[in-house]
Amino acid sequence: MGFVTLILLALALAMDAFVVSVASGLAAKRLSIKHAFTVGLWFGTFQALMPFLGWLGGMCLQELIAAVGHWIAFTLLSGIGAKMIWESFRIDRLNHAMAAPGIRVLFVLSIATSIDAFAVGVTMAALDVSILMPVLIIGLVTFVASASGVWLGSLSRRVSDAKLEILAGLILIGIGIRMLVDHFVGRTSL
Repeated sequence: MGFVTLILLALALAMDAFVVSVASGLAAKRLSIKHAFTVGLWFGTFQALMPFLGWLGGMCLQELIAAVGHWIAFTLLSGIGAKMIWESFRIDRLNHAMAAPGIRVLFVLSIATSIDAFAVGVTMAALDVSILMPVLIIGLVTFVASASGVWLGSLSRRVSDAKLEILAGLILIGIGIRMLVDHFVGRTSL
């Protein structure tokens, strides 16, 4: 997987966590470095963990899916992208619990924002892609995006969460289409 594609993928996956982090910053009464770091650490850790778990599961099924890996990648990435675009129209799903989220809230939100990354891990296994670098990049990008999101949210009350979700969805759909096109024209690197 090429570096540019990996960065775009990491950015797209981080959008859910970024949006939730912005909402957390908006709900916070004041900016706290500890709050931003904690949210970033939770989201970054889960965004790194989930593709690894998906990759492990996909590797167990690799022989079964090897012949149709490109279709699985296209379907999963396009489906995730379409879901993100659909959810962008229902973005007002957070409440004041985000002002100072506890461990339970952070745990649930970390899982909810990283489910898409699990499917990406399965996709990487289907395409026989090494997982170490993607896991590190996805986790780091999500940490930075989430910590920055808390900071940005605390400074601005006019961030358009829906537009970020649409952008992330379109990026994932584009990567899925590129994987499918690359398969049919015989290229193997992204």
